Amino acid sequence: MAGKFELKKSKNGKFHFNLLAGNGQVILTSEMYEAKASAVGGIESVRKNGGNAARYQKLTAKDGSPYFTLKATNGQVIGQSQMYSGEAARDNGIQSCVNNAPGATLDDQTSA
Repeated sequence: MAGKFELKKSKNGKFHFNLLAGNGQVILTSEMYEAKASAVGGIESVRKNGGNAARYQKLTAKDGSPYFTLKATNGQVIGQSQMYSGEAARDNGIQSCVNNAPGATLDDQTSA
């Protein structure tokens, strides 16, 4: 099963999305956007940049947990991963994004 973007509206009225792998696991989460159109633009940016492994930055949280961010061509962070148990798991998460982001479908859950 292919990956998909879930577009959601939070209780405070802002929009955000998650990129899910084919198994339903969240592999990338966006920032909060004021407007739905901006969130949709963020999804398009992830589709465009997500297939390029060079756009990912491997990071380590203060507690030592590995994670990654995805950056657009302008250097702006367009998504962040969960915290991983180790570097190999994080690297697998990046590979999952590279594989899933470009062709992921959109599941718009904002009208529910």
